[in-house]
Amino acid sequence: MLLGMICALASAVCFGTASVFQAVAARDTPTGTGSGVDARLLLRVLTQWRYLLGLALDGLGFLLELVALRTLPIYTVGAALAATLAVTAVVAAPVLGVRLRRAEWGAVAVVCGGLALLALSSGAEGHRAGTPALRIGVLVCALALLAGGALAGRLPDRARAAALGLGAGFGFGVVEVAVRLIDGFGPADLLANPASYALLIGGAAAFLLLTAALQRGAVTTATAGMVIGETLGPAVVGVAWLGDRTREGLAPLAVAGFALAVAGALALARFGEAPAAHPAEPAAEPGPAPLAAERP
Repeated sequence: MLLGMICALASAVCFGTASVFQAVAARDTPTGTGSGVDARLLLRVLTQWRYLLGLALDGLGFLLELVALRTLPIYTVGAALAATLAVTAVVAAPVLGVRLRRAEWGAVAVVCGGLALLALSSGAEGHRAGTPALRIGVLVCALALLAGGALAGRLPDRARAAALGLGAGFGFGVVEVAVRLIDGFGPADLLANPASYALLIGGAAAFLLLTAALQRGAVTTATAGMVIGETLGPAVVGVAWLGDRTREGLAPLAVAGFALAVAGALALARFGEAPAAHPAEPAAEPGPAPLAAERP
């Protein structure tokens, strides 16, 4: 369990630090003029070396996340990954010259306190294998995200950012659940398991939806939707179907820790919100946390 917690926190550090490099790259990337989910956004940002460095850190963070998900309950890993926003805020302050307000430092402290409570109360990961129906259901959810994202891209601005951000969160949640549903990593096992395809499709859909959400709408709205989607759904699946539990008698402490970590992350979703653009200028460029939770 100690190794899993270290990996979960290290994963959050990688993701949070990567987002700072990606934010710098985003400032130099031309903004698209269309609406909805635009795969060309990824091609534009991939021309920036800082974005590529961020992707390398994302890859390392993803590997650490896999280790954590194999040893810890999903609700603990999800809350730790929500702490990516806290890492982004702390790293962005010296790197980007951003000044954190007292309330934002308080939110960072709340996230850390929530994670400490989770570390004390979390039990080992559940040992239920997951039914074939659950594996197929996760794959269906991943495919539905792609179709839902195309529809969400046509919504009005505020609703669009919220819907795309929530969809991205569900995509990351699909990845978290799918990792637990993969029993063997041999070629034959992976090809025969629907969860393997759900992991790839869910991760790709989440990456694309979050990029579109942050490019097309408010950072606050998109990131808040993402945090909710990637924490609550997977936590319920882990407890209800995969046997995740807390240490004996410490369930209230785990609930409190989870709530504090997520609440602190939602408060930090406002960090890096770009100021309104001058009427004569183009739309405001992304702030220090526009890509705060992008993951492979």
